[in-house]
Amino acid sequence: MSSVPPCDFSEYCSPVTQIQSHPVTNMAASMSSVARLARLRSCFTVSTRAVSCFNGHAVSRVNSTAVNCRTVRTPQQFPEYLRLRHLHSRSLHTGYRLLSESPAAEAEEADLHNIIKDTEKVTGSGEQHSFQAETLKLLDIVAKSLYSDKEVFVRELISNASDALEKLRYLSLTQGGAREVDVPLEIHLGTDLVQGTFTIQDTGVGLTQEEIIENLGTIARSGSRAFLSELDNQGQSSTAASSIIGQFGVGFYSTFMVGNKVQVFTRSHQPDSPGYCWTSDGSGSYELAEAEGVQRGTKIVVHLKKECMQFAREDDIKEIVTKYSNFVNCPIYLNGKRLNTVEALWMLDAKNVTDEQHEEFYRFLANAYDSPRYRLHYQTDAPLNIRSLFYIPAHKPTMWDMSRQEGLGGVALYSRRVLIQPKAETILPKWLRFVKGVVDSEDIPLNLSRELLQDSALIRKIRSVLTNRIVKFLGDQARRDAEKYRRFFEDYGFYLREGIVSTEDQDERESIAKLLRFESSAEAEGTLVGIEEYCKRMRPGQRNIYYFSAPSRQLAETSPYYEALKKKDIEVLFCYEQYDELVLLQLRQFKTLNLKSIENEVLESDKVEETQDDSKVTLSPSKADALMDWMRSALGEKVTNIKVSTRLESHPAMVTVMEMGAARHYLRTAFAGQSEAERWKFLQPTLEINSSHPIMLKLSELKSSDPELARLVAEQVRHPLFVYLIC
Repeated sequence: MSSVPPCDFSEYCSPVTQIQSHPVTNMAASMSSVARLARLRSCFTVSTRAVSCFNGHAVSRVNSTAVNCRTVRTPQQFPEYLRLRHLHSRSLHTGYRLLSESPAAEAEEADLHNIIKDTEKVTGSGEQHSFQAETLKLLDIVAKSLYSDKEVFVRELISNASDALEKLRYLSLTQGGAREVDVPLEIHLGTDLVQGTFTIQDTGVGLTQEEIIENLGTIARSGSRAFLSELDNQGQSSTAASSIIGQFGVGFYSTFMVGNKVQVFTRSHQPDSPGYCWTSDGSGSYELAEAEGVQRGTKIVVHLKKECMQFAREDDIKEIVTKYSNFVNCPIYLNGKRLNTVEALWMLDAKNVTDEQHEEFYRFLANAYDSPRYRLHYQTDAPLNIRSLFYIPAHKPTMWDMSRQEGLGGVALYSRRVLIQPKAETILPKWLRFVKGVVDSEDIPLNLSRELLQDSALIRKIRSVLTNRIVKFLGDQARRDAEKYRRFFEDYGFYLREGIVSTEDQDERESIAKLLRFESSAEAEGTLVGIEEYCKRMRPGQRNIYYFSAPSRQLAETSPYYEALKKKDIEVLFCYEQYDELVLLQLRQFKTLNLKSIENEVLESDKVEETQDDSKVTLSPSKADALMDWMRSALGEKVTNIKVSTRLESHPAMVTVMEMGAARHYLRTAFAGQSEAERWKFLQPTLEINSSHPIMLKLSELKSSDPELARLVAEQVRHPLFVYLIC
């Protein structure tokens, strides 16, 4: 394939206005444009149905003698771009969109719904006004310092437009304030890369001349706030109040972050109200003039700065609207196409939401393909206004998911349907990061830019309310369907354990502890029980909840530590995961009952258990002392002390260490990689021997008859106990 030669495109890329096909007066211009396009086609193999002119000019479509203007995205390197498109396609892709000439595409264009039209015309001379309230300095702060991201100006303008629609909706219901009831309440956005503009138009309440001067001429004066104050003064409670977004009166001025000129065309809903055009470049003054051809509502045209031309691209605006304003309570159209089609389910009555809606919304929210395992639709007005919807995924989290903690908040924070934070890490504790969902609250304290949360005490209150509700919900699910909850705990139990370890609130720890599940000595293998269920089965007078950490049930049931409590018929919870022991050490208590490892119980019971069965064959005190002296010499520093135990029956010996659970955790962290001798030195273990066990009886004989074999036997008794102790 031959390469495409470089070419000077200026000849073919002159600006093209709307050229009509029928008027004779435009025929010469039309034929001239067609001729230039034909020459461009001779240089590059492209379809005569779609020829693109770049470098800031129009994309023209050749259809008979008609050339129609289209908005495009300007590539930085047009020659290279066109070469690639020439090699791979016979039609040009303008920025993100392919110019298709199929009948289906043309039918789709015919179905577009767009009210943005250039019908406005300024009449008469404009009057110059100056901003008020130290405007120049404040305007500079708003335009340069208030917002962290320029894209939020779209959110602010949509929020203002939504407020205008809500005001009109309220007035039409209470005062008959909307005479043009046939005009739907909508928000329309338009992008024009050729002109370098972004446009937003609503069909809301509009502005009178006085309101323009008061609301647009004074920074930090909120028309929405004034509207709500008027409702309060009149003693009227209305659902409109909960739908009004604006608070601070600075959102409109965010347009000057991206625009070097802003035009506002507006006409009030009041009968016979004239239209007006407000124009400002943000330098501290504005011009106000009457205008004709203005529809009811407000239309804002932002003439973008050169470095902000991305906001004149359709796909960029679509992404911003989907991110921030996808759930605004009115239709939003972009270049005639409806954007916000997903309903804000958290604002609806839970009884009116179907399973299909939940599944669709969960997949949209979590960017997932599965269905939610659990869902919680929680709404309350006291003590705080909260509308929330939570989902727990059906899939099992990966080790990567469990290990990461930063930037993984799964809950989006909204205020009056407008996104504040896509991943709010302060609304729920980190251990609940596996929960996906939405929280919407009118009581959330926001800063001026509506990007950061204030009043940490109130945020903690919201977090506490939501955390307690989720914990209660999971507890209800555990009682409702134990098998389904067991599968959930197997997949997400790690997060619950993390919650107990990470929180400093004992009440919260005990609440989470109700969700933990363990195997029990009183139940068959594989059956899980909760701590609450254990407490109901406790023996009269029992003040401790006993647990035992072991790698498996078989090792737990054959352990010398379990032997003592088994004789007393005391139920023991078995912990098979290494971190379970740390969790229960951190928990300490549950409903005034102490959680105690049976290893510690064995140590403490030594003070009251000194009974001995005289019917058994056992070493005499002198022989026992001689054996212990020999074992101290044979084992050396591997043991700190040796003594006879009266608690053992089926085991020859056991090793005891003060607070073994905490010591074991410390060994796994601070002593990782250390030698066995170093670990023994730190533990200072006591070896307790069973003087009536056959091995000990035989060892007493071997120490004299075969010292080497006796040393091997003594080591064989000690070593497995050490390995078991630290595993």
